[in-house]
Formats: sequence, C-alpha cells, structure tokens
Amino acid sequence: MGTELRRLRNYIDGEFRDAADGRTTEVVNPATGEVYATAPLSAAADVDAAMAAAEAAFPAWRDATPGTRQTAVLKIADAIERRAGELLAAECENTGKPLELTRQEELPMMLDQIRFFAGAARMLEGKSAGEYMEGMTSFVRREPVGVCAQVAPWNYPMMMAVWKFAPALAAGNTVVLKPSDTTPASTVLLAEIIGGVLKELDLPAGIFNVVCGDRDTGRLMVEHRVPAMASITGSVRAGMEVAGSAAKDVKRVHLELGGKAPCVVFEDADIPAAVEGIRDGGFFNAGQDCTAATRVLVHESVHDEFVAALTKAAAEVKTGDLGDEDCFYGPLNNPTHLEKVTGFIERLPDHAKVETGGHRVGDRGYFFAPTVVSGLRQDDEIVQNEVFGPVITVQRFTDEAEAVRYANDVEYALASSVWTKDHARAMRMSRALDFGCVWINTHIPLVAEMPHGGFKKSGYGKDLSAYGLEDYTRVKHVMTAL
Repeated sequence: MGTELRRLRNYIDGEFRDAADGRTTEVVNPATGEVYATAPLSAAADVDAAMAAAEAAFPAWRDATPGTRQTAVLKIADAIERRAGELLAAECENTGKPLELTRQEELPMMLDQIRFFAGAARMLEGKSAGEYMEGMTSFVRREPVGVCAQVAPWNYPMMMAVWKFAPALAAGNTVVLKPSDTTPASTVLLAEIIGGVLKELDLPAGIFNVVCGDRDTGRLMVEHRVPAMASITGSVRAGMEVAGSAAKDVKRVHLELGGKAPCVVFEDADIPAAVEGIRDGGFFNAGQDCTAATRVLVHESVHDEFVAALTKAAAEVKTGDLGDEDCFYGPLNNPTHLEKVTGFIERLPDHAKVETGGHRVGDRGYFFAPTVVSGLRQDDEIVQNEVFGPVITVQRFTDEAEAVRYANDVEYALASSVWTKDHARAMRMSRALDFGCVWINTHIPLVAEMPHGGFKKSGYGKDLSAYGLEDYTRVKHVMTAL
C-alpha cells in the first residue's frame, strides 16, 4: 500500500472545510516530484463563504482599539514561534528548501516582521487637527480599508503570507488569503495557529480565512463584490489580470510583481566582496526571488577578472534537498518552471557563453545547477526577461552613463545594487537607478522597518515598513463648524 496523502482543507470562519463541490488538486514536493497531499480546488461557493465570514467579522475588528489589535498580532507571533518546527516541516515539504537554511534565514525574519506590524498598529495617526478655514476645524482619520483579498506566491509561501496578513490585520482589516496551488501546506497550518489565537482572545473567527485553489479561485476572490482591496505577489501577467479585474468595481490594488535586478560593479569595487554578495543574492532560494541579483553589469576594465571569480564561486555552490545541510538552495518549484528556466538557456544566442551550469541536476525533483552566462547584449531575451531561477547574467559597460542606461533599460524596477568605494558615485547611482530599492555594496537584505516595492511593471504599493501598513488604510477628512 502507498502512503496516504495528507488532506489540506480551507479555513473559513474558524472551521476547516473541504471545497463545497469536493474538488481537489494534488500537491507535489518539488525535491522529489512526488505527490504528498491534496488541497481544495475552491470555487464560487467557497469564496462566497470566506468573504461572508470576513465581512461579518470586519466591524468588530475595525472598532477594536489599536492596543487590542497589537495584543492579538503579538500573540500570533508567539504562537507561530512555539510551533516553528511544524511550520518549517510544512514549508520545506511545500518548497523543497533546505531545512536549516529556512530555519535560519526565513523564520526569524517572519517573526520580526509580525512583531513590527504589531507595534506599528499603535502608531497609525492622521494629520493633527487645525483650522484651515475660518470657523472650521479639520482633522484626519486613518481607517482600515475593509475586507482584503490576498493572493500569495509559491517562492516564499510562509513569509509572503506574513507580508500579506500582518499589515492588513494590524491596520484593522479582515483577510481572505489564497496560497499558491503548488504550496498551500504552510498557509493552512498558519490558519490553524491564527484561528487558535482569535479563539483564545474571543475575537471573531472570520478575521482570518484561507481559501486554497488555482488561478480561477484567485480571480473569483478579486472580482467578488465584498473585498475593498486586492493584494497580490506574483508575475506581471497575474498582476495585470488582477488590476484589470479590480478596475471593474474600482477596488484598491496592491501589486508586488517581477524583477530584473541590476548589480552595477565599478572598477574600484571590492571584487571578492562583490562576487560573494552577488553569488549569494543570485542563487538564494534557487534565484526564485523578485529581488535576486540576476543581471550583473561590470566595468570593462575588471570584467574578465569578475567573470572568472564569479564562475569559480558559482561552481562551488551546492543545490540539494531539505535534509542536506551543506546545500545553499533547493529545487525549482514545479516541472513547468523547470522547463521555463531550461528554455532560457536553450535559446541563448551564439554570442552568449555559459561559464558554468546551465543544466538540470539529477533526475529526481526539479533541481537546476548554479549558472553564469557571459557575453550578453542588452536586447537579449535573458537580459530583458525574468528567469526566476539560479541564473546570473554578466554584461560589460564602459562608463557610468552607459551603466545607468543598461540598468534602467528593462520593464522591471524593483531592486538594484551598486558596488563601488566612491561615495559620491554611489549617491549619483542611487538617484539615477529607477528601482524601488538600491543597495550599496550589498544585495538582498530586507528589514521590517524599510519599504519593499517597485516601479514600472514591478507593480505598486509597498510591503513592510510603516508605508506598507498605510497601504492597508484609507484617509477620511472630518470638518466641523465652530
């Protein structure tokens, strides 16, 4: 007999439920390529139920004091920390990520981010009252938006769930959250943990709901009459569809989409430090990160030295499954994505050179070798489009102006980095680079206090920071006659 599959379920109004019509999807561990669970394939009836629960719970949660919301969110963080082992196991089976790396790099950040938003819940305030018209006093109320329909991606299922629900709940909104259909396990467990905290505090169960499903499920959520806001982290294509659907009834939209981060390495850079930082920033999480250091621009005078050093460093990077403590990253998420990443390499132009990697690793799971490609031109497909895999491209530039032109000449504008010892140059580049984040002599660190979000086709709205919290609020002007 085969091993019985785990049965994941929706979490609606404090109860675990199957899809109303009984449909399910299979969930695959990408490290093995084997099915380990089933999850609901939710349809209109399930979305209706979740939205009704969130709508009914909203008035009580909206009217709760900031202190009450802070207490609840802090207790959620504490409960997650107590059950960290279960969450890590679910996340690593979800994604195939190395267990110890996820324990060290993701869980502490998640807890810190939740606790940050718990504190920020008590800092929301409007403009101070004043008389801006004779005989009238004005003040500003900052209020929660309402029910939020949220769609999380598969690259960081657990952490991106936090980026969605933590600011929304802290600001006083209620949530219907859909995880990716390939990675629902850790989000369903989060629902159990959060539901337990709400019950302990005698708060409405409908404050937080999880609906599993596919792209059509997400579309039903965004188009539903109840949500006042739709938030998605995903591809540009998905973001454009969400924005179009939300436009039909003028919903607020929060989009965190793709990236094609340039790393500009000048001739005076600390080359060993740049190689190490770009290698780690490019291959972390198998490059499945919208801020990944994917596109390196190197001054021509140090280009060959840099390529040789990066190639050597990349070849030493190890990929492997969740139990391998020595590996730096795990598999790609699914076979379709493996095919996509492989396709970029297969379609490389003749002038490109694969310095290392460029191939699948093993025949079990969806592992791909750390890859460096040089000899590229600005209009090459792999330079212009997001690969979302462990692939770093390298181009050469002649001067600062050309570096800026190449860096900005893509449709994405999320993150970037500059590597130089010249402070004035770093400041000029930070102004000239058209990206939501510019790192200087580092790449990829994030902190809860600072905003994360891009421009152009990377979307709009901010995650993390007080700006992220404000995105989940609305501003009301109140004027009274004296």
